[in-house]
Amino acid sequence: MSVPGPHPKGAPSSKSLQDGGTIEPVREILWGSSAGVRKYETAEEVPPDMRKLVVKLLVVQADTEFASIQQHRPWLDRAPTLEDRWIESRIIADEARHGLQACRILRDFGEEGQRHIDELLSKKEGEHKLDAFNMKFDRWSDVGAFTCFVDRVGVYQLRAFQECSYGPLARAMPLMLSEEQLHLNFGASVLRRMVQDGPKYSGSKEEAQAAVHKWYPRALDMFGHSNSDTIRRAIEFGLKRWTNEEARRRYIEEVTSLVAALGLELPPPEFDRHVL
Repeated sequence: MSVPGPHPKGAPSSKSLQDGGTIEPVREILWGSSAGVRKYETAEEVPPDMRKLVVKLLVVQADTEFASIQQHRPWLDRAPTLEDRWIESRIIADEARHGLQACRILRDFGEEGQRHIDELLSKKEGEHKLDAFNMKFDRWSDVGAFTCFVDRVGVYQLRAFQECSYGPLARAMPLMLSEEQLHLNFGASVLRRMVQDGPKYSGSKEEAQAAVHKWYPRALDMFGHSNSDTIRRAIEFGLKRWTNEEARRRYIEEVTSLVAALGLELPPPEFDRHVL
């Protein structure tokens, strides 16, 4: 199996991709066992084993988007300020568009893709694939911590798809990533205001700290099992760039400094974990 390393002449460096930088799209596969070969542009071109994996990854991606809408929706009328309600509406609209974008790609996979779309659109709260998306937002601090921690994992997952070997999926990434940045900034802002302004805003530092302990473990779980065979194959096929543990390690480094700047504390990475 080939893993990310030196790229073909003229291709962007791995650092530019890993850091989420803006790059010009390229037509060849940049890593994996088919590095240097032209990207797959239609479902018909994709080899059977890779096809199953592309569909699986798209279904999980769409499922998280639609689940997030269900979680945020009650707070359209309950957020503490007018600006917060406006941003909630933006987040819901973004998640709906991202879910629709994943479904449009799934349509390319014919009856199989449509079957998955029908299932995705019929799912109710509590029926989703990942634990973090089956939890309700009981407090405003849940909204802040979810967007700060869980949406940040989503950004890592999207970055791992940047310039992947399936062209339609790779081209969907830039806009999705730019819209997700609003969610991350909003989540950190909510927690910061709770720490600094307390009841004058909404909640307290203690409530914000409790939300960190609630959502940080679920965020770490979202990266998946450390020795996942699915991700090994995704890297081999040129679909994902990093192993789960590599992405999780980078994430921990990022949020450690972020949370300290907010005046809050992270629990140990092993705290309340369900997926290791």
